[in-house]
Amino acid sequence: MTVRTRFAPSPTGYLHIGGARTALFNWLFARRHGGQFLLRIDDTDAERNIQETLQPILDGFRWLGLDWDEGPEVDGPYAPYYQSQRGDRYRAAIDRLLASGAAYRDYATTDEIQAERETAQREKRRFLYSRRWMAETEAQAAAFEAEGRRAFVRLKMPREGVCAFHDLVRGDVEFEWALEQDHVVQRADGTCLYHLASAVDDHDFEITHVIRAIEHLSNTPRQMFIATALGYALPAFAHLPYVAEPGSAEKLSKRKLNKYLKHHEFKKIHDHGVDIAAALGLEISPETFNPVVVDFYREVGFEPDALVNYLLLLGWSLDDRTETFTREQMVEHFSLERVNRSAASFDPQKLLAFQERRMQALSLDERVARTRPFLERASLVDTPPTDAQRSRLGQVVAAAGERLKVAGDILSYPEFFQADAQVAYDEKAFNKRVRKDGVEPLLRRFRDRLANIEPFDAQTLDRTMHQFVDTEGIGIGQIIHAVRVAVTGKAVGFGLFEGLSILGREACLERIDCTLECLKPEA
Repeated sequence: MTVRTRFAPSPTGYLHIGGARTALFNWLFARRHGGQFLLRIDDTDAERNIQETLQPILDGFRWLGLDWDEGPEVDGPYAPYYQSQRGDRYRAAIDRLLASGAAYRDYATTDEIQAERETAQREKRRFLYSRRWMAETEAQAAAFEAEGRRAFVRLKMPREGVCAFHDLVRGDVEFEWALEQDHVVQRADGTCLYHLASAVDDHDFEITHVIRAIEHLSNTPRQMFIATALGYALPAFAHLPYVAEPGSAEKLSKRKLNKYLKHHEFKKIHDHGVDIAAALGLEISPETFNPVVVDFYREVGFEPDALVNYLLLLGWSLDDRTETFTREQMVEHFSLERVNRSAASFDPQKLLAFQERRMQALSLDERVARTRPFLERASLVDTPPTDAQRSRLGQVVAAAGERLKVAGDILSYPEFFQADAQVAYDEKAFNKRVRKDGVEPLLRRFRDRLANIEPFDAQTLDRTMHQFVDTEGIGIGQIIHAVRVAVTGKAVGFGLFEGLSILGREACLERIDCTLECLKPEA
């Protein structure tokens, strides 16, 4: 048997962290067993779907390195892979279900169903549809239609016995048939709903293993009922624990951003990303720029391997020691038997730790390659950069070192890529470090030192600074902070002397001159 797994996103929003984890487990299982991984688009609910969100989902998979063997933009022998294009197959299945008695036409109105529900509630009993408006013959259907009624198609679920199956994660599972409602599988307009479409597609695409989130567990009996009624072989089922909120057992949701921002580490990673997005001029919204969404990490410059490695450990473990895996190791070791049953809490701090390790493991050339697109998008360097800009970028990346936690952090150092006149002062830092008594003459005299030192490198600059404070009889703090603000516009950054040497003598002198000009009293 060739293993075939699938992931079936609905294009109703950007790719969720939990969805990406589910897709990863499907991809790993297929690759581990030499099988195929399919991408299917569940777009049966046309009113909810946002077509423009499909491309970010596909782009997100490609960025994560989760290639699919069949599906959108790849095609395959079972095309089309969009449910919206498979209506004929679903209608044929509906006809077979009706003919076998496994489904029926129902002419009840919404108000009539609601009335039965409210009666059950008043009588303190579980609601179970009476099938009062069920049409099992053409004559019954014609009589209802003569009243102006329109038919839905419902499954005629068993009213006794159990649905039992073995779940590859959760073990033996049972559902009482009597607790199942007669689920609608076709609307009055002839369009089909999720349960039927999913069962038909899994059969048509020869899916052998349905690996999905735990919230779909309750869907399994009705899909098994459909498949059995249609004479389909059943796939194996595995239901993964959901990804939980930071520090909570509740399911992680894109819609709870405001709640999560009260969590310190979540807010920290969110605000970190917002700073990068602001430097790029990106639109920031909870739907598209949110640490619960995969696109967030791509936009701010995370390493895809870092995110994938972290997702692997959300509900799976090899042992108590190993946390870092290559893709090859993930495929080699992955098994559903090692998937936990309990929910795994999303930990932003741990994710950032994975990212930092991956970033620092990159060579200097690799880090330059990662950071360059951010400078280009921010128009801080040319596209492509000049040789001088490339050289400057390499110097800044090397000097920043571990300060570059994600590739987008390069935008924290615009002063190294801007023209001297474009460098903006942090007003608070300028007032605290520069605009105070005694600083202006010190800056002038230190500027004169810079004009004459040779060579203009970090070591010589460091030595010059210490000689200067000794000569002046001052503490180093009285001048070094003022120099940093004068040259970079900021109070913080990587090593000052490295920064001065990268900028070069001419730029440093020009920027100090601009600062001194700002300190002149107004005429």
